[in-house]
Amino acid sequence: EVCDFELFLSCLSRVLNLPPENLITSISAVPISQKEEVADFQLSVDSLLEKDNDHSRPDIQVQAKRLAEKLRCDTVVSEISTGQRTVNFKINRELLTKTVLQQVIEDGSKYGLKSELFSGLPQKKIVVEFSSPNVAKKFHVGHLRSTIIGNFIANLKEALGHQVIRINYLGDWGMQFGLLGTGFQLFGYEEKLQSNPLQHLFEVYVQVNKEAADDKSVAKAAQEFFQRLELGDVQALSLWQKFRDLSIEEYIRVYKRLGVYFDEYSGESFYREKSQEVLKLLESKGLLLKTIKGTAVVDLSGNGDPSSICTVMRSDGTSLYATRDLAAAIDRMDKYNFDTMIYVTDKGQKKHFQQVFQMLKIMGYDWAERCQHVPFGVVQGMKTRRGDVTFLEDVLNEIQLRMLQNMASIKTTKELKNPQETAERVGLAALIIQDFKGLLLSDYKFSWDRVFQSRGDTGVFLQYTHARLHSLEETFGCGYLNDFNTACLQEPQSVSILQHLLRFDEVLYKSSQDFQPRHIVSYLLTLSHLAAVAHKTLQIKDSPPEVAGARLHLFKAVRSVLANGMKLLGITPMEFRSCCPGWSAMV
Repeated sequence: EVCDFELFLSCLSRVLNLPPENLITSISAVPISQKEEVADFQLSVDSLLEKDNDHSRPDIQVQAKRLAEKLRCDTVVSEISTGQRTVNFKINRELLTKTVLQQVIEDGSKYGLKSELFSGLPQKKIVVEFSSPNVAKKFHVGHLRSTIIGNFIANLKEALGHQVIRINYLGDWGMQFGLLGTGFQLFGYEEKLQSNPLQHLFEVYVQVNKEAADDKSVAKAAQEFFQRLELGDVQALSLWQKFRDLSIEEYIRVYKRLGVYFDEYSGESFYREKSQEVLKLLESKGLLLKTIKGTAVVDLSGNGDPSSICTVMRSDGTSLYATRDLAAAIDRMDKYNFDTMIYVTDKGQKKHFQQVFQMLKIMGYDWAERCQHVPFGVVQGMKTRRGDVTFLEDVLNEIQLRMLQNMASIKTTKELKNPQETAERVGLAALIIQDFKGLLLSDYKFSWDRVFQSRGDTGVFLQYTHARLHSLEETFGCGYLNDFNTACLQEPQSVSILQHLLRFDEVLYKSSQDFQPRHIVSYLLTLSHLAAVAHKTLQIKDSPPEVAGARLHLFKAVRSVLANGMKLLGITPMEFRSCCPGWSAMV
């Protein structure tokens, strides 16, 4: 079955005497409108003329009119009109219905990803570094944002057919381990370490920091412990290794609750020797400058501009964060030969990454331009009932608790097999949608009430919509899905849904270009509103079989696209019955 878009494209390409690939980016599906019925596709005359290179062109509106007159309605196009600098096309309604629904059902989880917009896309090897908490320190909100944003980028790239390597680059080296090693010898308990490593190491770290501030001998012991680590002392390293291994085991368990996994748990510790090689290389190229204090720096401006000076070595010869990042980038290139490497961290690290990429370049690594930093804004005020967020698990437990309370208030928990798991998944959707609604770079004030509000554009609404549509299929599916007459879907509510489904590929394309999940979020929320309105008016029960079958097909297509979009965002779509009595009221 040829998609109506392809038929439409070949007709246009013939009339305009332009190759179809020149037209793809000039044509878009028209966003649906609440107020009026709109066309299905629009051709941007601006964009078309840019490709024409004819600078003596007359007024664009005149060009649009001429173009519209040139084109004829046929079996595919039922109506042609002009808009502001556009030519608008309405597709034969039955053809639109048949091809869109067929395409959604046939392509399944690949719907939208097989679009002409992605054709000829070279398959790449992409490294995404995200989450990256510090062992024994707080897992703060910045790490949470990095985790869900990095997961989204990795999911989207993978869905587009790229080979993605997900790396968690742990803060697992540095002076904090001198303190931890000393602290554990003073206040550590083996059984507490085994049963709750993250919590116990954090408590030891807080306690030893207090002691070191008051007692010089503790601070000295910590320094000595770290020196032993740096020199490869077997006992010190074995204690460090135990801290690291137990922490990773715990992280894996907690990330699983979040629906996130990593291909590699790397860390700064991997690069303590390789960073010495980086320093030698910088020195051999004459880029390393010694300061009066004994530190080593690289002057990226070449003229002593203080803002362009990057410190790469402490006075005692040990490496810094920047040096280890250089060593990690070089190592990953050797190991993976990546086409792109994406670092997902908060915008406070923007300058750090600019300097790292610049240093790689002056060291002679041309592939530095394949490295990219995706920055995000700061979230203020995320607290749990226990106070500030210390661990990722605190956030997940808080989500579960609050969602269970919400569900209890609408009497849904009794009918659920696993209310805890349902509460966590619905709550996670709420948290992710709240975070992804705006520009990633924007700072925002966090509010649990806003995350869990029962009405409006929330993740709770998306989950309930998906669950409600799934329940429809379970209730009516067997009897009706064989009957399917496209002529039965001509109501405005059906047409709006079909037109919206037509735009899914453009939304995926936008997000793949700028890494902003908000395009997909906004699309899915609109789709859910359209589905809720259609569900009120397009009855399945007591309708003739072919009408019921056609409507059920439509709702099945909506649920399929909704699930695809949610999974890309890192949300597991729920399939629970009788949990959404207030669904229509949430519109």
